[in-house]
Amino acid sequence: MTSGTVRVDIEGHIAVMTVSRPEKLNALDLDMLKALAVATDEVEANAAVRVAILTGDGKAFSAGGDIKAWGHMDAQQFGHAWVRYGHRVFERLATLRAPLIAALNGHALGGGLELAGAADIRIAEEQIKIGLPETGLGMVPGWSGTQRLVKRFGAQVIRRMALGGEIFTAEEARQFGVVDKVVATGAAVDAARDYAKRIAARGPAALEVAKLMIASANGEDNGTAVEALGSILVAKTGDLREGVAAFSEKRPAEFKGEW
Repeated sequence: MTSGTVRVDIEGHIAVMTVSRPEKLNALDLDMLKALAVATDEVEANAAVRVAILTGDGKAFSAGGDIKAWGHMDAQQFGHAWVRYGHRVFERLATLRAPLIAALNGHALGGGLELAGAADIRIAEEQIKIGLPETGLGMVPGWSGTQRLVKRFGAQVIRRMALGGEIFTAEEARQFGVVDKVVATGAAVDAARDYAKRIAARGPAALEVAKLMIASANGEDNGTAVEALGSILVAKTGDLREGVAAFSEKRPAEFKGEW
């Protein structure tokens, strides 16, 4: 499937999402954010998908937010239509049911790094650079760069990127724990597929629950994780089946506490 500037390809149990605006180094605009939301929902709804890969088309993973997309906005538009909307889209990616691997085939800067940070695993090609250059433009990271990235990678490396404007190589990023593996130029997607096959061979229910438990332990949206886990557990009980049947048949439910 192709939705605007994001392609979705399903390969068995693996979904590959490709952000595709290569002439702009996959810089994100509103249309691209909307397409990313549609693609994420498609992957979420496909029960066959056990793991997903996110990558970029061309030479970049993503150069971040396209200045031409937000530079003309007034403060209210910028805060609501740009920052808050992008934040919601990235949150959907971060809480995707299936484990998500970011295959960093090129530079991941600003919003591009925040996009990669929404993934569970990051595999980077050796030539790439990562950073959070927003303060050099008089703005701050707005798509969870100072929140999710701090929780996942630690505050000090984010300080160096956001406050000091440091740009790191793939190997430096690996040493800081920002990326998990560095591979040769051109090899990120294949390496991500290999790792995806490793994940897909494991129990899909266990993967989903383990991802929720890890997110909860890391302080990432504990309420959602707890309610999702509780709902999954209750949905498998005899009590729920009895309650639904009783409602449909317009009779009192006879709960037995069956797990």
